[in-house]
Amino acid sequence: MCSVHDTVEFEKRGIPATVIVTQVFSNAARHSFRSKGMEGHELIELPHPVSNLSAPEMRALALRRIGELVRQLTA
Repeated sequence: MCSVHDTVEFEKRGIPATVIVTQVFSNAARHSFRSKGMEGHELIELPHPVSNLSAPEMRALALRRIGELVRQLTA
């Protein structure tokens, strides 16, 4: 997963990063983190699928998760 790889590289450089995935991909992301030596790295898990959401629905979903994103990036 490229997003996990990018997150790991940012974190190695001291830049806080996280991954946003849908539930279907969360196990793969956790496995990727573990294989890169970052077991337990947090991620943001969205319901699957999101591709069928309208723009207002996606905005509402994003706004519900923004606190989690901020917490992960500032912890």
